Amino acid sequence: MKGLMQDYPLTVQHMLWRIERLFDKKEIVSKREDGLHRYTYTDLARRTHQLANVLTRLGVKQGDRVATLAWNNYRHLELYYAIPCMGAVLHTLNLRLFPDQLEFTISDAEDSVLFVDKTLIPVLNQVAARIPSVRTIVVMNDGGPLPEHNLGELLDYETLMSAEKQDFSWPRLDEWSAAAMCYTSGTTGNPKGVVYSQRSQYLHAMAVLQVDNLALSEKEVVLPVVPMFHANSWGLPYAAGLAGCTMIFPDRFMGDGQVILDLAESEGVTILAGVPTIWINLLGTLQKTGRRLPKVHMVISGGSAIPRSLMEGMGEVGLSMRHAWGMTETSPIGSMGVVRSWIPEDQTLDIRLKQGVPAPGVEIRIADLATGEELPWDGVAFGEIQCRGPWIASGYHNDADPGKITEDGWFRTGDVATMSPDGYITIVDRTKDVIKSGGEWISTVELEGAIMAHPKVLEAAVIGLYHSKWQERPVAYVVTKPEFNGQVTAQEIQGFLADRVAKWWLPDDIRFIDEMPKTSTMKFDKKALRATAEPIAEETTLQAQRT
Repeated sequence: MKGLMQDYPLTVQHMLWRIERLFDKKEIVSKREDGLHRYTYTDLARRTHQLANVLTRLGVKQGDRVATLAWNNYRHLELYYAIPCMGAVLHTLNLRLFPDQLEFTISDAEDSVLFVDKTLIPVLNQVAARIPSVRTIVVMNDGGPLPEHNLGELLDYETLMSAEKQDFSWPRLDEWSAAAMCYTSGTTGNPKGVVYSQRSQYLHAMAVLQVDNLALSEKEVVLPVVPMFHANSWGLPYAAGLAGCTMIFPDRFMGDGQVILDLAESEGVTILAGVPTIWINLLGTLQKTGRRLPKVHMVISGGSAIPRSLMEGMGEVGLSMRHAWGMTETSPIGSMGVVRSWIPEDQTLDIRLKQGVPAPGVEIRIADLATGEELPWDGVAFGEIQCRGPWIASGYHNDADPGKITEDGWFRTGDVATMSPDGYITIVDRTKDVIKSGGEWISTVELEGAIMAHPKVLEAAVIGLYHSKWQERPVAYVVTKPEFNGQVTAQEIQGFLADRVAKWWLPDDIRFIDEMPKTSTMKFDKKALRATAEPIAEETTLQAQRT
């Protein structure tokens, strides 16, 4: 017996229907060089119709890939809706990729039309004449001359828009058809293309609205510092469309703590979202200026583990952080750091520092790194996180890396974690970063958090380097807070760690650097650290002295 429900496709089109019918009084605000751009959700809907007509006139058909190289702003949001609603595929380009990787992603996706913010023309110019699939480039321009380039004829976004009517007949779409693409950050080898379906985008956005997820509702004012060019901006552009949240976009000023503070304060922001490196910057600005953000009731953080010192510091200035875990391949929400009703008050901080419990719709298991066998949820055994669900990747574009899917259909994430008996995930490391020393495992994530708890330390990253006796030993790279440059010693850090981590976890070397290298998604770039790392001087290492 079958249920008697309508065969209604789950697509981005329903989100657009809500935007144009229900939220005329809600605003979308974007930072610009000359001030702020404001318009309503109704304006967004009208311009989305215009943009679909522009795309049709440019020859875009269902299934064609349309690329965006853009910051978080209102025009990028228009592309987020118009491209998938007409049946084409939105391909958000990571503007921080190396030129060869950018070229690869454009070519691998076979993008035919590309939209670029004027300020990012120099980035695109690095691959000029190397992207033959792109037949048309459209510039999103706030005025003034364009930067020099070798990209040939460039069309103007607003000129194209002004020639089109504000009405488009949307086609009926198959919910299983592709809606968007995003490539992994390419920390090893070429980036890999993740292809999201209309159905997965819809279901992920619905999940984001849940109270025990990102808790979006119509009353919220959301400032996503997490980039729209990567991992769907955590689903916020679509979830906000469903809920009718006011949206505040920082454009190219995403890394500027002062701008984020000013925007959040002036626009009454209630929810912030971004990676820990952004919040380290904002916290420093808040501490320096003495200003506060009393209306912000949630700071969502993902991408990497939140150091305890950061969560405590944010709490001291009145900002509550909620930990999320996920990746490009999980759309990206996989788990959420909610504190459940039975958690004692004195344990809440420890719970909030974990990566949370699986989001409704996502199933997670951990598997032994050597055998692949499923491990118990006992809070002790740690293994690779594997997951499955309706917004989890079943493979990559052009069948890249087929080994990421297990024989029984689970996605292998590469993250190493423990699971508590009641389902809390604690990330231990990445499979490529975890250190095996003398037959025992060392978590670089936990060691980094311990180092960053030092009051004079701004950032810390730990890598494993070869050791003839122990196989690998940890080496820490440390950036001190500016006011303490040159005033911190390796011995001081070692002494600070002595009663915080196991003795055999203590780094064999602590190397002070002026700036921490970052990946395209603003995580610490351990690949870059390894590439330039000097070998451990084993005869004088701290580990040798201890033994």
